[in-house]
Amino acid sequence: MRAAAGAKYGALRYGRPRFGALRYGALSALGSLVLSALVAAPADGATPAPTAPTAPDAAPAVSPAAAAGAAEARGVEIAAARAQAAGIAFAACPEAESLPAPVTCGTVTVPLDYAEPEGRTISLTVSRVPASGPAGRRQGALVFNPGGPGASGMYFPLAAEVDQWKRIAAAYDLVGYAPRGVGRSAPLSCQGAAEYAKAPTQAPTHPSASYKRERIAEAKAYARGCAEHAGDALPHYNSLNNARDLDVLRAALGEPRLTFMGASYGTYYGAVYATLFPSHVRRMVFDSAVDPTPDRVWYRNNLAQSAAFERRWADFRAWAARHDATYHLGTDAAQVGRGYERVRAGVAREPAGGKVGPGQLHAAMLGVGYYDGYWAPRAAALSAYLQGDPEPLISQAAPRTGAAASGENGNAVYTAVECNDAPWPTEWPVWDRDNSALAVQAPFETWDNAFMNLPCAYWPAPRQRPLDVRTAPGQLPPTLILAAERDAATPYEGALELHRRLSGSALVTERDAGTHGVSGGGNPCADAHLETYLLTGKTPAAPAECAPHPEPTPSAWSRAYGARGYGVRGAGYGRQSTVSTPPAGARPPS
Repeated sequence: MRAAAGAKYGALRYGRPRFGALRYGALSALGSLVLSALVAAPADGATPAPTAPTAPDAAPAVSPAAAAGAAEARGVEIAAARAQAAGIAFAACPEAESLPAPVTCGTVTVPLDYAEPEGRTISLTVSRVPASGPAGRRQGALVFNPGGPGASGMYFPLAAEVDQWKRIAAAYDLVGYAPRGVGRSAPLSCQGAAEYAKAPTQAPTHPSASYKRERIAEAKAYARGCAEHAGDALPHYNSLNNARDLDVLRAALGEPRLTFMGASYGTYYGAVYATLFPSHVRRMVFDSAVDPTPDRVWYRNNLAQSAAFERRWADFRAWAARHDATYHLGTDAAQVGRGYERVRAGVAREPAGGKVGPGQLHAAMLGVGYYDGYWAPRAAALSAYLQGDPEPLISQAAPRTGAAASGENGNAVYTAVECNDAPWPTEWPVWDRDNSALAVQAPFETWDNAFMNLPCAYWPAPRQRPLDVRTAPGQLPPTLILAAERDAATPYEGALELHRRLSGSALVTERDAGTHGVSGGGNPCADAHLETYLLTGKTPAAPAECAPHPEPTPSAWSRAYGARGYGVRGAGYGRQSTVSTPPAGARPPS
């Protein structure tokens, strides 16, 4: 990720991966969770993204058979057989994982290159809490991925203690893991943590020619750094291998068929898995789906995402205006926007706390596009700053230097996977044309997103052709797709497209809502569909709709706690954000 929102490569997301960690629905109390960033075509009403360049988009998609490749397909079979025989030796988790009992940890070995299964191998870290119910009612292992690319799901077994997950946890072992490159799973790095964490930084809405030249130079340097650090392993960090690794993990867990839940980017490689290994699927949940259309992966998906964030930014401003009596930011969305611009100008003149400049401010405010749970604390921080108190903003937006190493790692994996997965425009004028046009109508996130992904224009490793994700009738058991109609990170059109491509899938839509990560996000209707599916395999007979979860309200918590330190820390685009949650057992003041 680029430096905390704006100028250097490496923003500070972790504090979770890419943006600083955003929480995933009801799992938010568990720790940082990263949700992917790239997404889909804008939903109805969103600004349409410009047409991407002909050369990359015209490249044909790869059929499932071709993507598997004879050598790679055989490599998966060999690795899965070895993993099934070896199993996973679960034991107390290493201190580095910060996971308490009853969570246990282990590793599974996978080939670096599936075309050479007898060659170099890497170890992926795995975590687990066994099913809490009677042995006779156990349904197997439920594997979860929170997105990214670059996010770790190691914390997922802690969901066993969350009320909304207890019935599921009684039936399933809850299994998390760190995909290749992430955390202790053959970690990938592209630059030093100190460089990644530099602050304050800029984040111009309409960058000058000289600023663009600086960012081009940084993008080239970042791409070179990835190649220097990873060497000949760099091409092997990609979505196809993430799907193959998932099948080896399935075998290591002793599961004849996989039960999997993916959020955000996790939906994309989950869909790749379903396409490559349909007979190995038991149940699959796709929460906040990436558009898998081959010619949208990943350049055009990012353009569409930037357009969708503009709409969600408008939703936040309208909400703040409705609560002007609390925040005094303005009585309409335009006034709130002008207040935000005054804050931007203020931290540009004098960075808050010496660390929060326009880049860090933008990174923190990006969180409101992901989760409406950030609306109250962010509005409170803007309000306090304009009234002469910068401390809430500093608390929410200043980079956390102790998280720089994990943030840099998450950003490196994000970049490698996206750059390796698909063709990207390699000429700067194409990027300049498309993003300049989009920024006229969607200025909030467009250029920050473009600069984060710009290393892909200068990527030193070979690019793949995206898999043509799709299944024929009868190939898959029923699968479940959950989507929020106003999701910015993964626009709703992506869920519609995935639903069209996966025969027999069922779609549940949370109408007039935009929180990224529907399950566990405070909507009993959506949670009931998830639980019913995982416990019984039953899906709605027709596309189902849920009313939106309640809109946030100003609260004592947001004023006294949210504004004073429980928010996203230095974030990058939409990759991963890092959020600080209140201590266990904390309660808002009365």
